[in-house]
Amino acid sequence: MNQDVKLSIVIVSFNTKALVVQCLKHLLTSQFPNNWEVIVVDNASTDGTVNEVESGKWKVESEKLKIIKNKTNVGFSVANNQGMKLGNGEYILLLNSDTMASPQAVQTVLTYLEKHEEAGVATCKLVLSDGRIDPASHRGFPTPWAAFTYFAGLEKLFPKSQLFSQYHQWYKDLTRTHEIDSPSGAFFMVRRRVTNEVGLLDESYFMYGEDLDWAYRIKMAGWKIVFIPDAEVTHLKKQSGWASGDEVKQREAKKHFYETMLQFYNKHYRGEYNSLITAFVTMTIRLRLMSL
Repeated sequence: MNQDVKLSIVIVSFNTKALVVQCLKHLLTSQFPNNWEVIVVDNASTDGTVNEVESGKWKVESEKLKIIKNKTNVGFSVANNQGMKLGNGEYILLLNSDTMASPQAVQTVLTYLEKHEEAGVATCKLVLSDGRIDPASHRGFPTPWAAFTYFAGLEKLFPKSQLFSQYHQWYKDLTRTHEIDSPSGAFFMVRRRVTNEVGLLDESYFMYGEDLDWAYRIKMAGWKIVFIPDAEVTHLKKQSGWASGDEVKQREAKKHFYETMLQFYNKHYRGEYNSLITAFVTMTIRLRLMSL
């Protein structure tokens, strides 16, 4: 690892040229520190993303902006792992291409990790285009009870209840820095030392859940994961998958989401719960899959 690089920012792209350009413009300003680097991992885009990134107009030293050009779409987890392996930073930030993050916001999160050795991961307050907080940036682990209260609508009815709002932990003070279970992979800053200890993203997750799985493994290793509301980043989150207007994409996204829930349960919770709860969880998820 090059000790001169403090932070490696990894951005995965797949046919989102306009978003990647917007993301880079917010990052690569005159305030971009000399000891940071950006690594764009392109998953075989056909919209000219690679040419745009390589255009040289970013006014940053070439060694600070790297690009990995995959010949096929290897997926989100694999691509992020490629970027992390290429990066030299003491810290790593996984950043979605559909975010608008200023260097100041990134620095706020980085400074927190530098000052708090017990924290292995930190995230910002992700804000959607309508001003609401992105729920995925402030999550609890999906235990059977947390998942049940969320999908049954109890969290929505009692958002400030610790009993019924474990899925997104809305009972916590969102104006103060505090621990959470998992951030979103859209803004996930981690120590390199943590990745050396617990490993990188689990590449068996096809879509969704890889960030949640990673956070679970990191917390089980004894590290704290922290939410920092003073750092605010816009997350557009309306470009693909469940949030898109394409019904086929929505169906596929929901399918992957529920499959991921079962995958996460089988990997981390199956041994902790009795056969009745496991049967209930499995049946519920399979019924939802059949309804798509």
